[in-house]
Amino acid sequence: MTPKDGERGPAAGATAPPGPWRLLGALNEREEQFFLVFAIFVGVFAGLAVVCFRVAIDWARVALLGSALRPGDVRMLLAPTLAGLAAGTLVLWLFPRARGSGVNQTKAALYVYDGRIPFSTVIGKFLTSSLAVGGGHSLGPEDPALQIGGGLASAAGRGLRLSRDRLRLVPSLGAAAGLAAAFNSPITAVLFVVEEVIGRWSAPILGPLVLSAVSGVTVSHAFLGAEPLFRVPAVESATPAELLAYAALGLLGGLFAVAFVKLVLHARPRLFALPPWTRPLQAAAAGALIGAIALRHPEVTGAGYEAIGQVLNGDHAWQLLAVLAALKLATTAASFSAGVPGGLFAPTLVMGAMLGGAVGRLQAALFPDLTGPIHVYVLVGMGTLFAGNLRAPMTSVFMILEITGNYGIVVPVMVSNTIAYLVSRAFQRAPLFDVLARQDGLELPSLEDRRHQTILRVEDAMRDPVDLLRPTETVATALSRIQGAPGEFFLVREDGGRWSGVSRTRLQALRDEGRGEAAVRSVVEASLPQLHPDHELESALRLVREWWPVVPVVHRADFDRLVGVLSLEDVLAAYRKGPAGGQP
Repeated sequence: MTPKDGERGPAAGATAPPGPWRLLGALNEREEQFFLVFAIFVGVFAGLAVVCFRVAIDWARVALLGSALRPGDVRMLLAPTLAGLAAGTLVLWLFPRARGSGVNQTKAALYVYDGRIPFSTVIGKFLTSSLAVGGGHSLGPEDPALQIGGGLASAAGRGLRLSRDRLRLVPSLGAAAGLAAAFNSPITAVLFVVEEVIGRWSAPILGPLVLSAVSGVTVSHAFLGAEPLFRVPAVESATPAELLAYAALGLLGGLFAVAFVKLVLHARPRLFALPPWTRPLQAAAAGALIGAIALRHPEVTGAGYEAIGQVLNGDHAWQLLAVLAALKLATTAASFSAGVPGGLFAPTLVMGAMLGGAVGRLQAALFPDLTGPIHVYVLVGMGTLFAGNLRAPMTSVFMILEITGNYGIVVPVMVSNTIAYLVSRAFQRAPLFDVLARQDGLELPSLEDRRHQTILRVEDAMRDPVDLLRPTETVATALSRIQGAPGEFFLVREDGGRWSGVSRTRLQALRDEGRGEAAVRSVVEASLPQLHPDHELESALRLVREWWPVVPVVHRADFDRLVGVLSLEDVLAAYRKGPAGGQP
């Protein structure tokens, strides 16, 4: 299919679009500006909701466990048991979508339900997670806060009748704001939402995400104060010898993370396969297990941030820290596998802190000249378990950096996190949240899969340059010059690095009409877009149209230099050939 005479495709230097299209562009720009303002308001309301959520958790903790520093034995046993029973009953009969952490449910809203999260789910998540976390279950408030923020944003987007494309992105704004307000770290929240909720890097949504997260944190600071979650001593740069110790922590952390993920993925579907009426009893049994362990080790209850503070500033033996890490693994797996509403964010950090502290203490005893300060091991361990458990390596690095505000810890964190991530990936191919989604009957996009995919580029598909026509030569001259040349469509290199093209059939028709002396410049059929060899083939596919048989591939430093041509057939052939064909 070719355009009619005088029609030209989009290209550099093309004339401005006609009035209706210019108006459409202005409306689209106005919608972009509105979306930025909307992101700020989403952040404010999500932040307010998370403030109420944190207060509700504290209220539930006082009501169930009492206000004493150490609850009595009866309270310690009964509180998580009754909280699990109550939360499980509410989930079974009233709020089925409040089950679990809320990360995959929010992600499913983006990719399955056109951005829709029922407001009843927000209410259910608020109530059940407050009961569970406040009652002592080994879960955290961050993941539920993410879903609560996403649900509020979804309700606001539906109320404003946003377009479907915008509405699909709206829950991610609330998710970033909710997580930022709960964890007091906007950068961590944005990166986590990109890695685990959106599942891909997208420039248009990044600005609104940042605005929403910062707004949520600002509201949280206004009501709860701007104090960091942990008081961290000064961090000094690690010596090259100390990096060996952090590498050992990464190896052990990766194996520890694999053990946790395997346990959850093994237990969760088997418990869910039991009759539905048993689910409140499962949650109560998980609470009873936590209560029994907490009689001796209360550090395993709740989110566990107080325990991290004690390890950061205390003097625990490595044996005790190792036991606490193992017990936190068991209690978190029990609560999460039983479907108790609550998140993995905080328990993962607690496990990492305990494990890091244990490794630091042990290595200090064995190799006193090799080991750095214990609080650095605690912090690095937190990031290590996060990278191994949740497989969000970018988030794990920036999270520790945001907590400490010290770049001296970056290298130890990167060394340990990378090793833990690779070990986790070696023994558990798919990330935890991806497998959980499949267990729930969903197939959601994964940023990790994208990270490890081979990217095909234009240079992997383009062909050698074809014969070029000069814009000043006549139609008759051009026909005689391409008489034996293969192909039907020929490129024309115009002034200023612009490219156009004309078909052999059109040239022949013009000659037959007696217009053989017309200049090629005056009869070209299309003004063509330009590609460069390093462009991703996926984006190039959008420019290859049926009426553009070939698209020029030009040098980035010389727009008049043609390095190849690309057609639809070339793109399809490259995809059929795939990575096995030798692409980098």
